Amino acid sequence: MTALPSDAGRLAPLFLEATRVAAVAAAQLVGSGDRDAVDGAAVAAMRAALAGIPVEGRVVVGEGEKDAAPMLQLGERFGTGAGPAIDIAVDPVDGTSLAAAGLPGAMAVMAVAPRGAFLDIGPAHYMQKLVSRVPGLELAAPIGATIERIARARGVDSAGVRVAVQDRPRNASAIADARRAGASVELFAHGDVERCLRAARPDGDLDLVIGIGGAPEGVLTAAAVRALGGWMQARLAPQSAQETGRVAAAGLDPARVAALDELCAADAWFLFTAVTACSFGPGGPLAPGESIAVGVDPRGGRSAHGATIGDL
Repeated sequence: MTALPSDAGRLAPLFLEATRVAAVAAAQLVGSGDRDAVDGAAVAAMRAALAGIPVEGRVVVGEGEKDAAPMLQLGERFGTGAGPAIDIAVDPVDGTSLAAAGLPGAMAVMAVAPRGAFLDIGPAHYMQKLVSRVPGLELAAPIGATIERIARARGVDSAGVRVAVQDRPRNASAIADARRAGASVELFAHGDVERCLRAARPDGDLDLVIGIGGAPEGVLTAAAVRALGGWMQARLAPQSAQETGRVAAAGLDPARVAALDELCAADAWFLFTAVTACSFGPGGPLAPGESIAVGVDPRGGRSAHGATIGDL
């Protein structure tokens, strides 16, 4: 596996522009109520932008298949072919339902890494995740014990620990356990990536994201968590007999917990543009059309651990 190219001043802005044009295209349909039209417009715009980037590119993680939505196809090649071998994990609109309803929290998002860096999730659609900026937490540990550990690390009581969980029946026990431990629980319907960024950044206003959500979002999140110097563990969590069979046929083990360095095994760029207003904690919301790069050092062009969220 090679590292990302050092000339980020040439390449990173081109990938960021691909998220920007996707967001602009999707923005024309915000509030339309048509999820597929939002996704379709973003996919077409992003695909066209990626075609001209001087890389030998490959899509390895995407979101559309899980949602039966328009998508960049897994294994799809992009770029001119005259450059470094690059893999991307991508969601042309994360929060399609939010955009279609005219609600905040939708973004065009992409993670860019050297060939082979991202965990192969195969046909998996769902993943159990733990994201925090507190190191050493274990996905397999009881949630109450995890909350106690975070409280000790922050010097607060359990009521001062802020936990986000996606509000789905599959996460009912995690929600109950977090509340029983005395933590402050933020439930959300959509916006998994947004909450994980808030938990991973050093000055974030969340301490922990826990529960089962999308597997593609998990890989996208891992790139940002790595760049921010945060902590993450995850495992595949099939939610149907059909998914369980597909995962087993692909030779993947849902019981195996993956650490951050396996989810994203090399420094990566995490790039996104807001479709609707997005909140990432301190610093105020990101307005529609505004872009952010995580993991790109504009001085030297290299991805770095401990990076902050900032404009490219």
